[in-house]
Amino acid sequence: MNSSRYDRQIKLSEVGIEGQEKLQKASVLIVGAGGLGCPAALYLAVAGVGTIGLIDHDIVEETNLHRQVLFTEKDVGKSKVEAAKEVLIQHNSTIAIQAYNYRLDENSIFDLIRDYDIVLDGTDNFQTKYLINDACVKMDKPFVGASIYKYQGQLSVFNYKNGPTYRCLYPTHHYKDNNNCEETGVLGVLPGIIGTMQAAETLKIILSMGQPLSGKLKIIDTLTMQEQLIAFPLNKSLIKQVKDLPLKLETAICTIKDQDQLYLDVREPFEQPKPTNERVLEIPLGQLKDRYNEIPRNEKVHVYCQSGIRSKKAITLLEKEYGFDNLVEAGGIEELLK
Repeated sequence: MNSSRYDRQIKLSEVGIEGQEKLQKASVLIVGAGGLGCPAALYLAVAGVGTIGLIDHDIVEETNLHRQVLFTEKDVGKSKVEAAKEVLIQHNSTIAIQAYNYRLDENSIFDLIRDYDIVLDGTDNFQTKYLINDACVKMDKPFVGASIYKYQGQLSVFNYKNGPTYRCLYPTHHYKDNNNCEETGVLGVLPGIIGTMQAAETLKIILSMGQPLSGKLKIIDTLTMQEQLIAFPLNKSLIKQVKDLPLKLETAICTIKDQDQLYLDVREPFEQPKPTNERVLEIPLGQLKDRYNEIPRNEKVHVYCQSGIRSKKAITLLEKEYGFDNLVEAGGIEELLK
């Protein structure tokens, strides 16, 4: 270990050489190399965390650049985890960076988190957050969670030393709350602030110092810079239920009003709710260029997404690039439900 690299950190009485060695031996899995995952990964890497895993199936897009600080214009079109790995190694070549270029699901999560001490959640959907929580509960792994919405961020530490879990805070969720940055927008500095705090909580856990946010939810509003700290209790019955039941992705189902019409759902596979209608074609916006031939041209196709933003983009793309003239803007899923 090159102690001069970490000299300012080692000088802290709570860290020292022994603490730096703990960091070198530690391993952290970061789920999502986006607005939260990028700053968290950067600060964990330069702090000397010995092994960092990054899992994300997305590629870098131009819209990511205002908040995902590991990427530059030359990375657009590249795998996020591979681009992030290159940057992190340049910052610290003495640590190991593992890149996993696929979506985390119930089939892969156990094998993946088994080799890591801590899981850091940088995702933007509740379905994956519950999946991470339940897997961590079953495998007795702490995870550092966070979420962002427009100007506000939330942060907590779950399942730390048998403490409260994510389900203790949010036993269930409603699909209406499943918003992401693409739909609602976000101030670019917000995920930087919260992601850096996630890194700080992770370092505290590794070094056994301070008071991690176990059983506490920290809320920050960047418009006012006011903060709240809300305590929440351990719910043993919910934890027992998680341990006893098989791991599965949560799904909220719904029925669209007019079941005779043909619909095109351009949301991502994880987005909720899922219609039970038979006449729904599911093609995420990012896959339309490769799968537009699956869309019929001989009848009206009603295009929808979560809020109406992506459905407009999808129609514009399909009409201008591929000559469709049978598309109807249906807006967001809420407008179509019974």
